[in-house]
Amino acid sequence: MSAQEQDAQAPTVQVLLQQLDDELPTPTYAHLGDAGADLLTRVDVTLGPGERATVPTGVAIALPLGYAAFVHPRSGLAARHGVTTLNAPGTVDAGYRGEIHVNLVNTDRATAVTLHRGDRVAQLVVQRVERADFVVVAGLPDSARGAGGHGSTGGFAGAAPAPGTNIGAGASEGDIS
Repeated sequence: MSAQEQDAQAPTVQVLLQQLDDELPTPTYAHLGDAGADLLTRVDVTLGPGERATVPTGVAIALPLGYAAFVHPRSGLAARHGVTTLNAPGTVDAGYRGEIHVNLVNTDRATAVTLHRGDRVAQLVVQRVERADFVVVAGLPDSARGAGGHGSTGGFAGAAPAPGTNIGAGASEGDIS
């Protein structure tokens, strides 16, 4: 089976889309099998070193109940220019009907980045989501991980604070923020 045939058989969900700027194309998937559809900026914007901006995309969507859309950064924009998204992934709830905006930040310390109207600035991933039924209990069942949090499974050990260390400003005794 070809990649196109496989992609055509992938599950889909109908998402209603309102184009708020008819001169920009609708979100599209760059390649077969991609999870994220490209979102474009509707405006020109220059991000100086460390600066952030919220840019409109020219689209609004209506998701079915049980779905959410998540705004993810574009890896190439981040790798080549240091531009990423804040609050990543940004969540678009099923009930939201306004224009999708992307919170961008330039993490480069020396170079400004100019994005032009129509540039791809983020990816939109649509996923099924479950609604939790929270049940209050006196204690939680044991697990192999237990209460191990930030850095507890390995990685760069030199960067992880010791358990119980206050790392947030104004943290209470024993808080790890």
